[in-house]
Amino acid sequence: MWQSETNPRNIPGMATVPDTRSRIVATAEHLFRVYGYQKTTVADIAKELKMSPANVYRFFQSKKELTEAVARLLMGGVEAAAAAIAAQEDEPAASRLRRLIAEVSRMNAERYVADNKMHEMCAVAMTEAWPLVEAHIEYMRSLLERIIADGIASGEFRAGDAKVFAQCVHKSIIVLCHPLMIAECGSEQTSALLGPMSDFVVAALRAHKDAEPGPRTKSAHPRKSLV
Repeated sequence: MWQSETNPRNIPGMATVPDTRSRIVATAEHLFRVYGYQKTTVADIAKELKMSPANVYRFFQSKKELTEAVARLLMGGVEAAAAAIAAQEDEPAASRLRRLIAEVSRMNAERYVADNKMHEMCAVAMTEAWPLVEAHIEYMRSLLERIIADGIASGEFRAGDAKVFAQCVHKSIIVLCHPLMIAECGSEQTSALLGPMSDFVVAALRAHKDAEPGPRTKSAHPRKSLV
């Protein structure tokens, strides 16, 4: 199971980090994984940190605000990994696209699906359409657009509107990357689809010879319509 890099129990010296806000978020994430999002209270988090609940509320006005900070931390890790892949401009666009899809699928599965207690928090965030979720989705679309635009510029991908292509790619890979879809389909099925779906996406974007064929010649024996 994936272990958070921000787990205060796993990082030597975490308790001495001067940034109290970061310590609160890290501790909340840890307790969410141990007890679940719904069962963990602000009092539990404060107790773990050896401070009063009032001190926690100095930094976060509510448990929801604190939970959003945890979600932002988790999504930020996915965004950073995806951005690092998108930035490798010396790597072919198709290769970057495949790696990005695979990495986002893997990280989301580990963060939100393999850990049932974190999946609960994810489900609430999606159902309630938290603004930070929408911002995350838009950022991931922008990374897809960047890679596709690079592919179009190099001639690797066919000419077209990179933004529209990115929207189409994003919709087509949602079953591979959306935490709730991964959970519904199952990790085995998602893993089995990863290669074929990536192949499908890349093939749809590839630049082909004779991409703009001339007028079709009418057949001497036209078929009758079946409908």
